[in-house]
Amino acid sequence: MTKPISEFEAVIRRYFYRPALLVEALTHSSYLNETEAEGRDNERLEFLGDAIVDFVAGEMLFNMYPDADEGHLTQLRAALVRADSLAIMAEKLHIGEFVRLGHGEEVTGGRTRVNILADTFEAVAGAVYLDGGLEAVRQFLEPQLQELLVYILANDLHRDARSVLQERAQGTFKVTPLYRVAEEIGKEHEREYVIEVVVGETVLGVGRASNKRVASQLAARDALERLNRDGWPEALRLAASDESAADATLD
Repeated sequence: MTKPISEFEAVIRRYFYRPALLVEALTHSSYLNETEAEGRDNERLEFLGDAIVDFVAGEMLFNMYPDADEGHLTQLRAALVRADSLAIMAEKLHIGEFVRLGHGEEVTGGRTRVNILADTFEAVAGAVYLDGGLEAVRQFLEPQLQELLVYILANDLHRDARSVLQERAQGTFKVTPLYRVAEEIGKEHEREYVIEVVVGETVLGVGRASNKRVASQLAARDALERLNRDGWPEALRLAASDESAADATLD
């Protein structure tokens, strides 16, 4: 059940002069496809919001790191504006509870889907900009981007996740993680892939996206977050220990 728009305004602590903009930002195309509601979906606002989030993140980093070179700034910005990062910010705002979805998207988990959350977050940013201007959207975005940046740097997530995970797996177990398609969801033109990253028989992380490469990155990031929180799984460490013992016996 979609929550009222007014409750979302309370969550983001901004009340719109033109509330129709916020309604549009929170309207997924599937909702209009399945209902007779008037208005339009959030894809145009998403287009605008994508550019705005990119700009605000770049400006913030430029001011925060006056001595950083272009390459480092680009790496940090990319980490802030990728889909899974936007989805994290969307989750903190409970956007999934407010987005208007068609029944098909609703029953297949659309409210927690990374792509929908990220796209809707960008659309909301676009709506804030149109309603209040550049300063309003800075006030909306910068606190969230700063909080996310701390998290990204603390967990080394601004580096390529697959490369980092491979370095850690090879350094600890002398093995390379493998990525496999666990599930394909939806029709061909709307397909999403669930990718698992595994070492031996142990699943380290799972990612889901409409692109296999992106889903693999999400799986690697999920694995790194779990490793940072919990360490290597006990089953994997025991398996590695057994292999070492067997090698020692053969020697």
